Amino acid sequence: MKASRDIPNDLLESLKSLGLTKYEALVYIGLLRVTGATATEVHEISGVPRASVYPVLDRLAQKELVSVSHTTPKRFDAVPPARGIENMMRRIEEDAESALVALDLLYQEKDAESRGNQELIWTIYGEENIKTRLSDMFRSAEQSVEMLVAGSLLQESVLPLLKSIPGSVHVDIITDSWEGEQPPGFRVRIHPPGTHYEAHAPPGKGLRYERSGVFLVDGTSSLVWMGSVGEQPSALYSESAGLVQFVRRYLASVSEWVESAGE
Repeated sequence: MKASRDIPNDLLESLKSLGLTKYEALVYIGLLRVTGATATEVHEISGVPRASVYPVLDRLAQKELVSVSHTTPKRFDAVPPARGIENMMRRIEEDAESALVALDLLYQEKDAESRGNQELIWTIYGEENIKTRLSDMFRSAEQSVEMLVAGSLLQESVLPLLKSIPGSVHVDIITDSWEGEQPPGFRVRIHPPGTHYEAHAPPGKGLRYERSGVFLVDGTSSLVWMGSVGEQPSALYSESAGLVQFVRRYLASVSEWVESAGE
């Protein structure tokens, strides 16, 4: 028997991408072309060095790509391609699942460490980018969503995002105005948050940020939206304990003030 020299390179590369070495691919392809072969014959049909044949055959047997006879001398036969590819894919999936578990543990350790040692606050620019982050916050909410938001910003930008909040989540909204029907299941309190400021502001000076809002989700993530008509808005987003605690206390203070003003 003579080693075949007409094996397409792309076939070798495909088998290598499935986890075979070049020698393993050459031996497997060579065995597919014959009905059983001894180690010596495998060397001849594959072109793999004689000293490497037995180790390669052992690995192919472990990968369930080659069957071995109990005769003397031993004869080796290739598993049919459909079953061979299936066996390789199964091993890849098993290896991927094992790797995912191990890598996820490392990632969680890193995430916990970074959260404990860093107070990260992210700056987001542009309304579409802010809305995307806010929508993700709403969608991931499990318990509560609280917000103090200007009526114009609420109606034009935030209101459509409220649809992504799960139905079991408690939603508390404080705003200075509301147009149309209020969403069922939401607690909406209408009160001008800037009344006190406007009463004491210099003549002609109203609220500086008339398109702004403060948002808190599950008491663990916060977003402060800052904007004015005609300007590109920006926002601060964080899950850090410092900013979240500040936002939580601020919203609680405003809520108490609104409740006392309504009495």
